[in-house]
Amino acid sequence: MVRTTMRRRAILALVLLGFLTVGTLALRGPETGAAPAGNCTYYNNANHTQVVGQFGYDCCNNRVAWGRTSPYYTCGGCFICYPPPR
Repeated sequence: MVRTTMRRRAILALVLLGFLTVGTLALRGPETGAAPAGNCTYYNNANHTQVVGQFGYDCCNNRVAWGRTSPYYTCGGCFICYPPPR
C-alpha cells in the first residue's frame, strides 16, 4: 500500500515537472533579434561623405527605412534605437 502511494506521488511529481517545463518554454516564446548583417547605410559617394539613407532594423528590432539607396553603401552593425528604451 505504501509503495503504491509513493509511486503515484512520484508519477504526479514527474507530470507536474513536465507541465512546468513546457509552460516555461511556451512563455519564453521565440526570440527574434535584429539581423545586423541586413542593416545597410547608403552614402552619396565612394568616400562616404554624406549619409543619404538607412534600411534595416535597429537594436530594439524596430524597422528603419528612410532616405534612398545608392551604389555606395556599407552593411552590418546595429542601428541605434530611437527613442532609446527606458
